[in-house]
Amino acid sequence: MATTSAITLYHAPMTAAMVVHWLLIELELPHRLETLDLDKGEQKSPAYLKLNPAGVVPTLVIGDQVICEAAAICMHLGELCPERKLAPPVGTPGRARYYQWMFFMANTLQPAYRAWFYPTEPAGEANVEAAKAQARARIEAAWEQVAAHLEAESGSSGPYLLGADLSIVDFMTTMLMRWSRNMPKPVDRWPALHAYAQRMKGRPSWKEMYRREGLTDWV
Repeated sequence: MATTSAITLYHAPMTAAMVVHWLLIELELPHRLETLDLDKGEQKSPAYLKLNPAGVVPTLVIGDQVICEAAAICMHLGELCPERKLAPPVGTPGRARYYQWMFFMANTLQPAYRAWFYPTEPAGEANVEAAKAQARARIEAAWEQVAAHLEAESGSSGPYLLGADLSIVDFMTTMLMRWSRNMPKPVDRWPALHAYAQRMKGRPSWKEMYRREGLTDWV
């Protein structure tokens, strides 16, 4: 494991910070949680905005280094612990697939979820229902694609998105799967996604993260 300075995660439960918290536990990286009350607007405080000008979580601070964006933080944590082999070697076909799926989660699914949960942002108050309908269609189409991929993988090389080997992208995917739990068609409706989620939720690190965050749903 690479030597790291003190790690602080700026965090709020049930946000994109969850996957970073989960990985810190999975990788056994000592860290401190700085929980922000989003309802009180603590993420918009002048002190926090100096760290993350977007005023969102997560933000990870390692010594003097500040890293924003959940997917980027997760990928960096994987690099800090190369012995855990949660990212394929650089320059390999596996690495290319790793990049592809990480960007799929960050660029396809996360924005679609944003439009579902905050439909006034893309469309305004007068078009909320249309915005949600479009977001739902995008989310379900994306999960259909992931389910088809997992079905193909399970029949050939293994049970994870990259095949036989667990990777950082599986943690990111599981967090985003959880976001669908109260939607009209949650991911558990797809057998391949349900089996995949159960596999990931069986990890001790997931259970410990749930305990620390006080979560009780989607167990």
